[in-house]
Amino acid sequence: MKPGSLLRLRGLIRKEWLQVIRDPSSIAIAFFLPLLLLLIFGYGVSLDAKNIRIGLVIEQPDDISLSFAGGFEHSPYFAPVRFTSIQEAEAALREARLDGIVWLRHTFGAEYRRGEAPPIGLIVNGVDANTGRLIEGYVQGIWFGWLEQQAERAGRQLRSPVRLEQRIWFNPQVRSTDFLVPGILAVIMTLIGALLTALVIAREWERGTMESLLVTHISVEELLLGKLIPYFILGMGGLALSLLMAHFLFHVPVRGSLWLVLAVSALFLWVALGMGFFISTLFKSQFVAALAAMVSTFLPAFILSGFIFDIRSMPPFIQGLTHLIAARYYVAILQTLFLVGDVWSVVLPNAAALALMGLLFHGLVYRKTRKNLQ
Repeated sequence: MKPGSLLRLRGLIRKEWLQVIRDPSSIAIAFFLPLLLLLIFGYGVSLDAKNIRIGLVIEQPDDISLSFAGGFEHSPYFAPVRFTSIQEAEAALREARLDGIVWLRHTFGAEYRRGEAPPIGLIVNGVDANTGRLIEGYVQGIWFGWLEQQAERAGRQLRSPVRLEQRIWFNPQVRSTDFLVPGILAVIMTLIGALLTALVIAREWERGTMESLLVTHISVEELLLGKLIPYFILGMGGLALSLLMAHFLFHVPVRGSLWLVLAVSALFLWVALGMGFFISTLFKSQFVAALAAMVSTFLPAFILSGFIFDIRSMPPFIQGLTHLIAARYYVAILQTLFLVGDVWSVVLPNAAALALMGLLFHGLVYRKTRKNLQ
């Protein structure tokens, strides 16, 4: 750049910083919004089913049935409630006071002692299908665990044609927080980038200050860089706060390179700022720009990025649509870097997709801004 160009760029950046200081909404978007979202999703949202309200109906209590029921009472996943009859338990299930019922009939203990296979009745509230499947799996786990204990006490091996040796990679504690926090970082960076630029530039159009800039001698490159650099720094500050909270508050591991996390995040923030710039070129009203940013960036990042909902379980058309969502690639990279490590076969293709999307958005912004200058 020429000396005069650098001087003008420095003046534009200084102007943006003064505007940020005078208008705290930008600081709130960059720092308060990540804090709020991380607290909500880190503490308030969990895919782990715990303290499930299960009703235990034991028609004939004895040492065998009570021993099996003890597995529920000592499990962190269940909050068991005893009932004397199946009718009472079913009434509680209909009134949504229970999530499921385990029913041990009066012949349970006697049949087990005779070496038979006594049936266990399991009734699950299927309104929440995901929780219903989890309850079914947890009950089966307690059943097999109890069988192993009984076999060990009798000094014999449990008869089973297959012995399952389970190993859980990458998230051995199976904590949903370790899965959710990297995903919410992608949503946060999307909101920061899109809202910061879309709202700020739309505000300038409403106040008439943008026209004043357009009639000066600044070039398109100087204008875009003068807008991009301050909000890029703000966005990276919000990212730093989010990473500190993820590590020290929620204890989410970062098994990959921290520098790679920062580099990929900077790339994604550049893409998100480009999306915000593009929205601001289409809508000159702050209200419309904010609404457009939420609908076109936040909702797709939340629903179609794989952050919560598995993309492979979606219909084929929606799976194809997710390739247009930048957050999809960023979520895949973050979850890999946080939980697995530096897997370049995942990082490089997704980073390349982000780079192409960034070039597309910034190219469109440059083209449209040049037309406005003319």
